[in-house]
Amino acid sequence: MRLRALLNTDALGLRLLGGEDELDRTVRGVMTTDLKDPSRYLSGGELVLTGLAWRHDPADSEPFVRILTSAGVAALAAGEAELGDIPDDLIVACARHRLPLFAVHESVAFATITEHVVRQVSGERAGDLAAVVDRHRRMMTPGPAGGGPDVVLDLLHSDLDLRAWVLSPTGLPIAGPTPGLAADVRARLAAEHLAATRTGRRGPHRVTLGATTYSLFPIRGWGHRPAEGGGGRTGGASRDVRETVLSDWLLAVEADAGDWAEERLDLLHGVTQLIAVERDRRDAARTVRRRLAGEVLELVQTGAAPAEIAARLRVAAPVLLPGLGSAPHWQVVVARVEWDGGEVESGPVAQALLEEILVDALPGSSDKGCLGSIGPEHSDRIAVAHTGDEAIALVPLPSVSSEPDGSEPGVLADALLQAVGEPLSAGLADDGRLTLGVSAAVHSAEGLRGALEEARHARRVAAARPGRVCAAGHQELASHVLLLPFVPDDVRRAFTARLLDPLRDYDRRHRAELIPTLEAFLECDGSWTRCATRLHLHVNTLRYRVGRIEQLTGRDLSRLEDKLDFFLALRMS
Repeated sequence: MRLRALLNTDALGLRLLGGEDELDRTVRGVMTTDLKDPSRYLSGGELVLTGLAWRHDPADSEPFVRILTSAGVAALAAGEAELGDIPDDLIVACARHRLPLFAVHESVAFATITEHVVRQVSGERAGDLAAVVDRHRRMMTPGPAGGGPDVVLDLLHSDLDLRAWVLSPTGLPIAGPTPGLAADVRARLAAEHLAATRTGRRGPHRVTLGATTYSLFPIRGWGHRPAEGGGGRTGGASRDVRETVLSDWLLAVEADAGDWAEERLDLLHGVTQLIAVERDRRDAARTVRRRLAGEVLELVQTGAAPAEIAARLRVAAPVLLPGLGSAPHWQVVVARVEWDGGEVESGPVAQALLEEILVDALPGSSDKGCLGSIGPEHSDRIAVAHTGDEAIALVPLPSVSSEPDGSEPGVLADALLQAVGEPLSAGLADDGRLTLGVSAAVHSAEGLRGALEEARHARRVAAARPGRVCAAGHQELASHVLLLPFVPDDVRRAFTARLLDPLRDYDRRHRAELIPTLEAFLECDGSWTRCATRLHLHVNTLRYRVGRIEQLTGRDLSRLEDKLDFFLALRMS
């Protein structure tokens, strides 16, 4: 479509401020941004919508317009809702670069313009595709008449013979046809998408797994907004890709988009924008749960009376688990995302990430998420807040009885790692790290503070381990495992070398198996008979080996202190 047609559409509320001679330019798409430099997301021909939050002084206008012109955008439309009249410096800069400039009346939402452009562009390029987009738009409306992303993908399949799935950044299936993609395929696609995004490559990204090629399209909320709540920044500042890479959805299409015509590529980009409407709607719906989580955690951390915390939990329970009938048990999960350099505010990143990954973390989860057994919209049953660089999730559990397979109920640390490890390691690349801590389930307000501290301690244990994505659970806090990760590496090495190196050297020279003997002796609690039986040795042979261990190390294995030193040395080695 042409700019002139947009100007002549009264419902869009556009007023021309400059560039009358350029109104025959063709519009190929639309993008909403408040980034100072949105060039990575531009491919040319877009109508760029902005609320002007990037402009802090008149000097900002010239470089912004220059970037848009270099990217080949069709025009710029600035909203009047924030500043009122469009600044003269922006008008002058657009005139200098021959970039058409529109003012958008404060009563018109950018979403209205976006949907109009998507529908009209597709319609002018291919009538049959336009019908699909229009049907998609109508199906995406909320309420009983709307079908959400699944209906959009059904129409893609029926009208264009394209099988496609919407995936979370960790590969969790958000929407798509059945049978769905295998878990390992989803994880691989999510990892490839995150790796491509971190390197700045434009979508779609093509990935071949076996004999099947997939094209991956990013799905981003309008303005690339950060997670709301907890004091996060608004979308006005220049954004770093690391602020959204771990929470953006993706559209995986079972096709090779490398040889597609522009019309079909434009259609798929339009579909991602329509699905982004659903994503933004879900984000908005999370505001109440974030606020509830923040209120409960503030009470817990400030030492409020258990009765006051319990009252707040009773308010939260119906919101998170409607129709449950009784207050649930709760778990606490703590997450921290750290980036080299520390210039990225990581609290909102961890908050948005927890909201995505926890729905796939409970035992017995179905392919549509772990909370499916407790009602519809399971992805909206977890409340996450953030304080500083730490995100904290309150996970409601309808009960704490054992699972049918005997496993522990609730979120498990190893399940978290299994669900998110591969994709998020790709998104974290070589400059980011995610650590997670999981508490036990508690059934009362009195236990919630302890659960929070337990989850925080577990996260510190995870942080002491190597790897880009690490998690630890409450089960690991009941023994020496809680302490060992915090011993400095040089102290660990010196301690283990002093006790174990003489035994290793002796074993290497004489094949005496003193180290295996020591391990078995400690595991048998110093019982000569049980240890000799386990090692298939005569008890006198065992006594000779233990005597050699004591001689080489100067320790006495009949003393509790020396036994404990050997035990810790073996665990740290």
